[in-house]
Amino acid sequence: MDLMQEIIARAKADKQRIVLPEGTEERTLKAADRLLADGVADIILIGNPAEISSLAANYGLNHIGQATIVDPKNHEKKAAYADLLFQLRQKKGMTPEKAAVLAEDPLYLACLMIKAGDADGEIAGAQNTTGNVLRPALQIVKTAPGMSCVSGAFLMFTKKPEYGKEGLLVFADCAVMPNPTAPELASIAVATAATARDIVGVEPRVAMLSFSTKGSASHEMVDKVVEATRLAKEMAPELKIDGELQSDAALVGSVASLKAPGSEVAGQANVLVFPTLEVGNIAYKLVQRLGDAEAVGPILQGMAAPVNDLSRGCSVDDIYKMVAIASNQSIGLKAAKK
Repeated sequence: MDLMQEIIARAKADKQRIVLPEGTEERTLKAADRLLADGVADIILIGNPAEISSLAANYGLNHIGQATIVDPKNHEKKAAYADLLFQLRQKKGMTPEKAAVLAEDPLYLACLMIKAGDADGEIAGAQNTTGNVLRPALQIVKTAPGMSCVSGAFLMFTKKPEYGKEGLLVFADCAVMPNPTAPELASIAVATAATARDIVGVEPRVAMLSFSTKGSASHEMVDKVVEATRLAKEMAPELKIDGELQSDAALVGSVASLKAPGSEVAGQANVLVFPTLEVGNIAYKLVQRLGDAEAVGPILQGMAAPVNDLSRGCSVDDIYKMVAIASNQSIGLKAAKK
């Protein structure tokens, strides 16, 4: 069984309630139909029920009837969700009238369902920009306790089985924070370790990357990584994390033995944390294109519940995989709270 099948199997074994606010979008509906047929998650679709039913018939979908369909304009919890939004945001100038309007917006409604405990996670972005997906998530779902920021990780399925878990590495941040501070970089490291544990199913070994290994160069950018490593160890003392490390020292045993002898991470890292978004984004795209790796993501991290953003060029298969990934995130978050 390959890793993606393991992720799907874990989702099936503990089905989560995943809300898809773009409930009338073609790829979303087709992915929902497959997810329901395969029993991967309990799917909630937001949209006009008659339109969803008509589209499902046109597309030849046979399982959409198993979904929970919520009409954003007319459902039994509409007033309660509007009041919840007002209570959460009144200090930021929210009025009951504005809350009533926003509660009909599918992206806000999805986050309100999560906040109210009526859903476990959300996948959106096939029709909406990242900013539109993240705005209500940050306002309503918010970051997890102890997390100072949201970040984006990619699962990198490489063709180099000697690295990571049979060639799988987790890269972050590749999507959100342009130039994280040391405390933010520490939060990204801890969040990415949780992603590796909950989704990949491995004991994370986190390398804090730099252009220096253990003091081989002096620069304020190196100092930031050193400080972030220290803070991450304070946040999660049980975590195997080391830095600052160059990428070859993080991945290659022979290099690690020369540059970072005695490290429990160097030479065997499966999580790579980049010092800036610029580096992380460039790195994942180079590995994807030049190394012919499959990049799955971005997986948003640091949220109190899974809210994952899709590319507007996503495929049905992308949506299917991201629902399974969000389910694993939710399972992991719930386990951490026990």
